[in-house]
Amino acid sequence: MRKIYVFDTTLRDGEQSPGVSLTTEEKVEIAIQLQKLGIDRIEAGFAAASPGEIESIRAVSRQVKNATLLSLARCHVKDIDAVVEALRDAEDPCLHLVLATSPIHREHKLHMDKAKILETAASAIRYGRKFFSKVEFSAEDASRTEIDFLCEVTKMAIDAGACVVNLPDTVGFATPEQFGNMFKMIKSSVPGIEKIQLSTHCHDDLGMATANTLAAIANGVDQFEGTINGIGERAGNTCLEEVALALETRSDYYGAKTSLNLSEIYRTSRMVSKLTGMSVPGNKAIVGVNAFAHESGIHQDGMLKNRSTYEIITPETIGASSSKLVLGKHSGRHAFKEKLIDLGYELNEEQLNIAFSKFKVLADRKKNILSEDIRALLDENMAEGPKPLTLDNIQVSYGNKTMPTAAVRIMKENGDMVEEAAVGNGSVDAVYQAIAKATGIIAELEDYTIHSVTHGTDAQGEVHVVLRQGEASASGRGVSTDIIEASAKAYLEAMNRLISRQDREKRREGNIVIY
Repeated sequence: MRKIYVFDTTLRDGEQSPGVSLTTEEKVEIAIQLQKLGIDRIEAGFAAASPGEIESIRAVSRQVKNATLLSLARCHVKDIDAVVEALRDAEDPCLHLVLATSPIHREHKLHMDKAKILETAASAIRYGRKFFSKVEFSAEDASRTEIDFLCEVTKMAIDAGACVVNLPDTVGFATPEQFGNMFKMIKSSVPGIEKIQLSTHCHDDLGMATANTLAAIANGVDQFEGTINGIGERAGNTCLEEVALALETRSDYYGAKTSLNLSEIYRTSRMVSKLTGMSVPGNKAIVGVNAFAHESGIHQDGMLKNRSTYEIITPETIGASSSKLVLGKHSGRHAFKEKLIDLGYELNEEQLNIAFSKFKVLADRKKNILSEDIRALLDENMAEGPKPLTLDNIQVSYGNKTMPTAAVRIMKENGDMVEEAAVGNGSVDAVYQAIAKATGIIAELEDYTIHSVTHGTDAQGEVHVVLRQGEASASGRGVSTDIIEASAKAYLEAMNRLISRQDREKRREGNIVIY
C-alpha cells in the first residue's frame, strides 16, 4: 500500500480564515494534537509576517518532535532569513517557498515574465538550501498555469535542490479530471521527477477540494496539503479528515493510505473548532454531528439489522464513540478521571479538580450526561491563561408583552467588576446590549448560530458568533444548558479575541497574508 504523506496547514492557511487569530499557546496546543494525530508535516506559520509570528513558530518547534516542521516564505531573502530564525529549534525543519506561476499572477501581481519567474524561484531555492536540507517549492496557482511552463518550473525546482514540489489549485478552479491529468503529464514528462515528492494543495471555492486532491493522488501525488475541518481562506482548504477516510475506506481503489492515527480525528476536529471559534456544520462529512445520525425509518431498520447497510465507516474509527456516559451527580472523582482518560484527555491535578467541579455543576443541571457533554465541558472551561473579560453573572427578565431586559456583571482581567443593564428586541439582544455597555466595546454582530450538543430538553446548547469591528473580525463559542448563558459566553469570547488581536497588532511590524 502506497504511503501518502499528510501536510497540515491549519496553523498557517487555516489561521487566515476570517475572524480567526490564534495565540501562541493555542498554536502549541493544536500542534501537539496534530502530532498525536500522526501528521507527517506541520506548517506552523508565515515567519515573515511579524516578530510575534516568529516567536509562535519557535514555540511550536520546541514541542514538535515527531513531524517535519515548516514555515512559509516568499522567494525573498528576508522571508527566508525569517524562517531560519523561526525554525532554529526545530528537530526536522523544512523551508516552504512559494511563487506564483500562472499568466494572471505573472501579469497582474508579480509583473514578471516566465524567465524571471524561473530565475527568482531557482535563486531562492539555492539560497534556502544553504540553511535547510529540506526545501519544498510551491508553484502558486498551478492549475491555471500553462502545462508546458509548469513542466519547466518543476524541472527548475528539482535542479535547484527542492525535495518536494507542490502544485496547488490555489483558487479552487480545477476539475478532478483536469487536475488528475495535469499530474499525470508532469509525472511522465519531467526528467528527474522520481527524485522528488509531488504534492498538492487545493482550495474549496467550487466545492471540489477533496475530489481534486483524490484525483491528484490517483495520478501519482505523494503528499496532500490541507487543514482540520477544511478551514482556510475564502471557502477553505482541502479537509484532511475527508481525504484520509476516503483513502482508508476506498484503499481497494486508490491503493494508498495515510499513516494517521484515525482515532484522534474527532478530538482534533473539536479542538480546532474550539480554539478558532469556527463551528463544524452538522452535515459536515466525517466530523459533523449528523455524520452518523440516521432518521429515516428505512435507514434505521437497516442499521438495526447490520450497521454496514448505511455506515461505511463507524464513529469509533474517528474516536467519536456514541456510547452513553454512565456518570451523574453521585459519581466520584476517580470514575470521572477514568472517563476522561477513555475520552483521550490528559489533565494534571489542578486541571482535573477544575474539570470535576464543573462536571458536578453540570450534573446538577442535566440528568443524562453523555460523552459529548463531557467533551463540550472540557472544551469550554479548560482554556488556560487569563481572559480580558469574563462573565460573572447574568440576569434576564422577559415576557411576551414586556420589553426584554438583561443585567450583566463582567469581571475584567485586573479583577474589577462592571455591572450594566439594557433592554433589547429579545433576550439575547438585551444581553448583548448590556455587555456592550459594560465593556465599552462596540462591535457588529455578523453571525449568530445555535445547535444542540446532545439531545433532549436538558441538552447543552452551543452558540457560535462572529463579531466585526472595523476591518477586524473574531468568532466565539459558548456552551451551556441555558442558551442565553451560552450566547453571552460566545459573545464575550469573540470580544476577548478582538481585544487580544488588537493587542498583538500593536506589536506587529506588518500584517501580511499570502496564498
